[in-house]
Order: sequence, then C-alpha cells, then structure tokens
Amino acid sequence: MDSFNGFPEAGLQFLADLRDNNDRAWFNPRKAQFKRDLQTRAIAFVEALGARLQSISPGINFDTRTNGAGSLMRIYRDTRFSNDKTPYKTNIGIVFWEGAGKKTEVPGFYFHLSPDETWIGGGLYVFPRDVLTAYRQAVDDDRSGNALAEAIHAVEAAGYPIQGEMYKRVPREYDAEHPRADLLRYKGMFTTSGQIARAVVTSPELVDVCFAHCQAIAPLQQWFVRYVTG
Repeated sequence: MDSFNGFPEAGLQFLADLRDNNDRAWFNPRKAQFKRDLQTRAIAFVEALGARLQSISPGINFDTRTNGAGSLMRIYRDTRFSNDKTPYKTNIGIVFWEGAGKKTEVPGFYFHLSPDETWIGGGLYVFPRDVLTAYRQAVDDDRSGNALAEAIHAVEAAGYPIQGEMYKRVPREYDAEHPRADLLRYKGMFTTSGQIARAVVTSPELVDVCFAHCQAIAPLQQWFVRYVTG
C-alpha cells in the first residue's frame, strides 16, 4: 500500500465536477481518474489513520476494502427509496468503528471530504433502537450518567460542541425532572472538528491533524463503547 501524501487538488476538483455532472455518462469514462485521485488515496488514508487510532483503543476497526464493506463508503448512492435519483455521492466518506455491529450503528469516527468542506467527527450519529434503550439506561445510572457528563465536559472544553437530534420531551418512563433530563432526549450524539484547511487536506499532515482531533473527541466515543455498546 502506498503511503498517504494527501488528497490531490485533482481529486477535489473531480468531486466538484461530479457535483455539476452527476450522471453515468460523465462518470464512467472518468472512473480511472476517480480511482487514481480519490479511491487509492482514500485507502492509503484509511490504513495510515486507522493504525494510529488503534493507539486510542485496540478495538477500533479499519478495513481497506473498496466494495462498501470496508471503511470507505461507496461513491454510488442508493436511490431506491429517494426522490433524488442522481447516481453518485459528491463526497468521500470514511468510517472507523468499534464494536461488533454494523459500522454505522456502533461508536466510531467519521471522515468527510467534499469540495467545500473537510472534517472528522466522532460518537454515534443515530442510535439504533436497542442502542437507544441501552443509552438511556446508562444516562439514568448515576455512575455512567455522570461519566457521560464528564466526557461531554472534556470534549466541549477542548472546543468540540456536542451535536445530535433530540426528542422534544424526556422519555415517559423517566422523570421529567431527572438530573440528566436533557441527555435522555438525544436520538444520537456526536461532535465534529469543524473545517480542516485545504492546505492540510492536500498534504501528509492530514493524518496527524485528524488523529489529534480524534484524541480530543475520544472521551465521548469511548464512553459509548464502555457503557452502551461494549
């Protein structure tokens, strides 16, 4: 595997052009360029950052397969249940996950690359039904609930705001005056790095920058592993 030297400007331009020409007639003749300037670079990034992330936790998974089963999300959109029938995503998505479930249903880190924005985040974007139940039980428990509050404080103090959709009300099985009532309302919980500079994206430094972000975000991601999905 080639070492990671950054995503080339040509790859970012490819995504911008794809956004303006999102059809098979444009993409198919340029598939070799996609593989050269984006897919191959993305796999090198997966391998480089994935190995670093295992210093946070040996259980963090990364996978260099390109068929959708690995860390790299497929460029092809699933249009079966969408009114938007454009066939391609206009971003690169990469997942590093921890746990035995589906990679998008367990705690992890997610890297997003598009022509306009690049960032990395961590947590669990949407709680599957069984995870939602376990999450609420963990929030309700004083030991694990206080541990979540401490993890959130650490992440926010480092400059990473907590995000996630929330229910309007506290779940009916819990007291509306619960000391962690707001935490009980979350449907998912994550945080992101904010914009990563283009000069970093196109350089080998991207791995170091993303790893530093993940170290800061790790208290939240690791709380989920320890108390909810572990």
